[in-house]
Amino acid sequence: MRRGPGLRANLEHMLELIDKSQFYGGKKDLLCFHEFPLQGWNPWDRKELERLSIEVPGPETEAIAAKAKQYQCYIKFGVYAIDNEWPGHILSVTTIIGPDGEIVARDWKARNIKGVFTGFELVTTTVYNVLDRYVEMYGADAVIPVHRTPIGNLATSTTQMEPELFRAMAMKGAEMILRTASGGFTPGDMQMTAAYNRVYTVIVNNSVSPENPGFLDDAFGGAGGTAIYGPRGDTLAEADSKFEQQVIARVPIASFRRRHQVPDVHKALYGPVFDAYEPRFDANLFADYLPSSLTDTKRFLAEQDRWR
Repeated sequence: MRRGPGLRANLEHMLELIDKSQFYGGKKDLLCFHEFPLQGWNPWDRKELERLSIEVPGPETEAIAAKAKQYQCYIKFGVYAIDNEWPGHILSVTTIIGPDGEIVARDWKARNIKGVFTGFELVTTTVYNVLDRYVEMYGADAVIPVHRTPIGNLATSTTQMEPELFRAMAMKGAEMILRTASGGFTPGDMQMTAAYNRVYTVIVNNSVSPENPGFLDDAFGGAGGTAIYGPRGDTLAEADSKFEQQVIARVPIASFRRRHQVPDVHKALYGPVFDAYEPRFDANLFADYLPSSLTDTKRFLAEQDRWR
């Protein structure tokens, strides 16, 4: 499959940024990139995304793994991915590679935002829209994974404005929730993820993206804002421009663990409300039909919307 010079150039730039990050300011144990550093985002249809998507593991992740081994660090990044076990599906996957070069996490996006974009919906397959088969293949624990590592219990997400998801991660022992965005996010959502769950939260957004077809450099008016929040919701570090830069904070994981507890959730109060709730869209909607484009996804979901 020919992916073209753009992806190769983005990979080389990503490797260069890893070198630069580790060159100055001391060794970093964890490097985090945004949602799509290899491919970027554009309103591609399914066929175009199949051409742009990579395999995890694959040649691109192997090149990044070599850098993780070189610098003895963890590297987290998002990609569009394809998988032979899911023919025809396009996945939004967040990957963590460890200092041994092995893949620590290969986390699917939990669910896509709906009803926000004008005239289209996202075409990628998430855990929610193939939930039953996903659990059958990988087990219930893989729906909301938490990865135990020497630098902390890590959870990842490209999902926005879903506090229940992040509470569930914290309940499963997450100590750092590593979040990504493309084209903007709500800072309060990130800050409150940290404060409500008493965990560290990292958000990495794209910087200014020159020569992105169809968009101004400051895509969607939402470039920049990368930040790291402490377990009280305090800002430990934050980008001060919309251009590429390091945002660095120290996480004292040993002392944090001595005092940290998982959230005390009063399930008896809230359980009946959740049990009675009917969501706008059912799970498993992509199990039998894969929309061909963003506009076809819009049409298909409009037909499935129980709140319409």
